[in-house]
Amino acid sequence: MPLSKVVASADEAVRDIHDGATIMVGGFGLCGIPENLIAALVRKGVKHLNTISNNVGVDEFGLGLMLAAGQIKSHKGSYVGENKLLEDMVLSGRIDLELIPQGTLAERIRAGGAGIPAFYTPTGFGTVVAEGKETREFQGRPYVLERALTAEFALVKAWKGDQWGNLIYRKTARNFNPMMATAAKITIVEVEHLVEPGELDPDQIHTPSIYVQRILQGENYEKRIERRTLRKT
Repeated sequence: MPLSKVVASADEAVRDIHDGATIMVGGFGLCGIPENLIAALVRKGVKHLNTISNNVGVDEFGLGLMLAAGQIKSHKGSYVGENKLLEDMVLSGRIDLELIPQGTLAERIRAGGAGIPAFYTPTGFGTVVAEGKETREFQGRPYVLERALTAEFALVKAWKGDQWGNLIYRKTARNFNPMMATAAKITIVEVEHLVEPGELDPDQIHTPSIYVQRILQGENYEKRIERRTLRKT
């Protein structure tokens, strides 16, 4: 019978994330981000991190907290439009930013988890995205070679998980989290509901336990909205 992978706290879960580590952080905007694990990294004070995440949070929340603490050296992601601090850091040369088309980012992570070293995509051909990369033509259409992404650690947020590490995501939070869980050497998960083994319907599990090394019960979720848009009355 598999042993429990539950850790007592977020601080214990991130204990071995070291200076200079490469980490993937799940979420789409502020939806499905591992709030507790991010806060633990801020408390830990680890520096010079290389982060891979669709967004970089917003000022004073999500990965924005790590930016403010000066913990991120480089970032690979798709959307950065809600973070003024990041803009200032990029323009002043304090952070190395690689912008990646969103679908390409998702596939690079998925490929990393599947053991595929690289793939060709038409996205980005003829733009700055393709500069310095190998290109090739297939059936009369040009493609760009993109390399897979992997990481030492993945910080993942799930809705439900059992003590063995089987995971279920909910709605939009089922975005980058499942593929990141497969693409890191050590996958650390926080869940809203931690249940006993056998309580999850096997047909509903999105990430099987084999990909998960640590799991914890999260708490005090804010679940902020990145940009609230209301209809004019």
